[in-house]
Amino acid sequence: MDTHQFSFSEQVLTWFDEHGRKDLPWQQNKTRYSVWISEIMLQQTQVKTVIPYFARFMSSFPTVSDLANAPVDEVLHLWTGLGYYARARNLHKAAIKVRDEHEGVFPAEFEQVLDLPGIGRSTAAAILSLADNQPYVILDGNVKRVLARYHAVEGWPGNKKVEEEMWLQAQSLAPQSAKSQPQHGDYTQAMMDLGATLCTRSKPNCEQCPVMSHCLAFAQGRQIELPHKKPKKAIPTKHTYMLIPFYQGSVMLHKRPASGIWGGLWGFTEASEDTLTQTTADLMMQADSSAYEKIDLPEFRHTFSHFHLEISPILLHLQKAPTLEVKEDVSLWFDIGQTSKIGLAAPTVKILKTLQSQF
Repeated sequence: MDTHQFSFSEQVLTWFDEHGRKDLPWQQNKTRYSVWISEIMLQQTQVKTVIPYFARFMSSFPTVSDLANAPVDEVLHLWTGLGYYARARNLHKAAIKVRDEHEGVFPAEFEQVLDLPGIGRSTAAAILSLADNQPYVILDGNVKRVLARYHAVEGWPGNKKVEEEMWLQAQSLAPQSAKSQPQHGDYTQAMMDLGATLCTRSKPNCEQCPVMSHCLAFAQGRQIELPHKKPKKAIPTKHTYMLIPFYQGSVMLHKRPASGIWGGLWGFTEASEDTLTQTTADLMMQADSSAYEKIDLPEFRHTFSHFHLEISPILLHLQKAPTLEVKEDVSLWFDIGQTSKIGLAAPTVKILKTLQSQF
């Protein structure tokens, strides 16, 4: 079977000219900065979800210096709902690095881009290829799926050895001639589009695929089998209590540590079953409010990529005004009826909505 690299890239580019996505917000007036923001948002997140977030983000932070100069709380607030909040924290850190070390100009050199927090090899390649037509190949989830089927790759693509093999494959299939080089950004987008629209996880539309006649998975009838899935591990379940001091429509929120789950976001004091009694007593002592009604709110589950978290919210309805001194960067009283201007963890948002419907 002939799998000549020029044939592959030419067929993919021809298909892209007619069927590729060209009207997404981050494809208009492209800059390295705007492409960077979109690429980070699109990690593990669907295009339709990202579109309104991207618009709000770029409106609030039109330049990398605007992002660097903004408080991290504002950045996290605009990220609320997108999940994987380390992405937002790294965006902010990277913007500061660009402002301080590159005079506010997003770098055009691969190694400098790769050196920024939160940017790996494929993301750096995507930014420079899409924004500047630089000849780098990418290996995101969509491209891995295309390559795994096209070459009938054995093994899970997340495995380091398999991934290295796929990097070589990606490079070998990319446009090589001087004539094709100016289209490298289009080729990168075409590979992403091919995986997103035709070579999908389930029900791939092989009949419309421009490289079907050269695809080993299609020839072998293994499209659904490939790429091989990650070996399954049982996802553990953890449990936490969230304590919610409440008085006259306001709740006490605490800012979480910068690292770890929901890093830098605002949420409620947590306790385990063993520490619940003592943590509640300590919290009420701090508020100088021994008189309170304890109300169990509906339990719910929040799922992370590596574990389930069963959450039991407990409302501590204070009977008199609390005297707890709040520190703006550590704790605050939050009016549940107001519009949030701070970064809130997803379970916090869910609990606040429950309270809004009850009080």
